[in-house]
Amino acid sequence: METTKGKIEAICVSPQKGVQKQPIEKAEIRENHGIVGDAHAAPGNRQISLLTSESINKVKSSADIKIADGDFAENIIISGIDFKKLSIGAKFKLNDSVIVEITQFGKKCHDRCRIFEKADVCAMADEGIFVKVLNGGIINKGDNIEVIND
Repeated sequence: METTKGKIEAICVSPQKGVQKQPIEKAEIRENHGIVGDAHAAPGNRQISLLTSESINKVKSSADIKIADGDFAENIIISGIDFKKLSIGAKFKLNDSVIVEITQFGKKCHDRCRIFEKADVCAMADEGIFVKVLNGGIINKGDNIEVIND
């Protein structure tokens, strides 16, 4: 099996649901919970949301719109891994200790936010993933990511 590697470009959290997530430099990831301090963290299958920088850049270029980290309500922005080549149940490491498993691809876009109004797409709904945390720890912006099974 060939491994796929990437990098954490941003980590974003919000203390309450329905508000834009704000970038942070590092985060505590708790097993079967998600990112400590994020409103969406809880037991279940959608503990952390991930989006690729490539997906975000595609929206930026198609609509000539300014998009900040966290604007799609994503928790972690990564580069270098193509989610479309993975399947439900695929596992990857965020640095050397945190292990997550893909539980869902995309989501229903409930709000037609300013990005959708200009770009007519929602990157998180179309290309984001959700994961559950199998092993917790601390992650930092810039940490490496590695797919460990697909």
